[in-house]
Amino acid sequence: MGSNSILTLADPPTIAPGVCQAATLKFVIADYWALTKPEVNLLIAVATCTGYCLAFQGPLFTLHPWLRLSHTLFGTLLVTSGAGALNQYLERGFDAQMRRTARRPLAAGRLRPPAVLRFGVGLASIGSIYLATVVNITASLLAILALLSYLFLYTPLKRKTALCMLVGAFPGAMPPLIGWAAASGRLRWEAWMLYAMLFLWQFPHFMAITWMYREDYGRGGYRVLPDIPVQARWVTLQIMLPLLALLPISMLPTQAGIFGSLGGLLLTLGLLYYGAYFVHRRSNAAARRLLLASIIYLPSLFLLKLLVRS
Repeated sequence: MGSNSILTLADPPTIAPGVCQAATLKFVIADYWALTKPEVNLLIAVATCTGYCLAFQGPLFTLHPWLRLSHTLFGTLLVTSGAGALNQYLERGFDAQMRRTARRPLAAGRLRPPAVLRFGVGLASIGSIYLATVVNITASLLAILALLSYLFLYTPLKRKTALCMLVGAFPGAMPPLIGWAAASGRLRWEAWMLYAMLFLWQFPHFMAITWMYREDYGRGGYRVLPDIPVQARWVTLQIMLPLLALLPISMLPTQAGIFGSLGGLLLTLGLLYYGAYFVHRRSNAAARRLLLASIIYLPSLFLLKLLVRS
């Protein structure tokens, strides 16, 4: 080789300080974004929007309802984003022991716990205050109730009992109530039907996730499944009973119309099929099919309710 080739190999390329700072800032922003659990917030936004649109009295195709809806979504997602960050703060040591969560920003050590705590508390506080002042106090109180029960009941119970899923389903089903309260200021029976749909949907959805990562949860110290002798029966009950209960509830139209009833029935029968298939097989492949079916089912059901309303 010539001398120029030797110099080329020996001298590393020079990177401008500004480029390094921009790259670092980009990664930090991405880590804080990951703390908010955006994939969960997408479903929360769909459920909140459904509750709001079904509760709103009057035409939706005007500026006022959409402005209020945007305020509702903004405040609600601030609270839920804060909950996601605080959940990762509380579980950072356990997340580090699981393959599924070891790369999370806090578990991997890319962010410092005090900074994440301030971030989570700040988001949740601003969101709660925003809902109370710009939307109404009922929506704010529902969001705060969901936040507190999620962090201080469901989160610690995951390391104590498999009943944690039942407890966690209560705050998890709150978004439609928040949307309904934001639109009308009170909760009618139709709002509780939406709540029941989301409450029951969570069992097959999260049971599929739990089964797929059951060994990982065990390494992290989470008792989301009971001991092996009763595990099969437990999984069957946690999936089939909620799905069977979901059948008649999903057929109840929040507005009159046979289309909504038949559509809800067909969607739920489809989810019930994948639930029964998983219960029969109890394999990771069947769990993935059930998980995908549940992800498609919920927004489809809520969209159907909105189409009937309009």
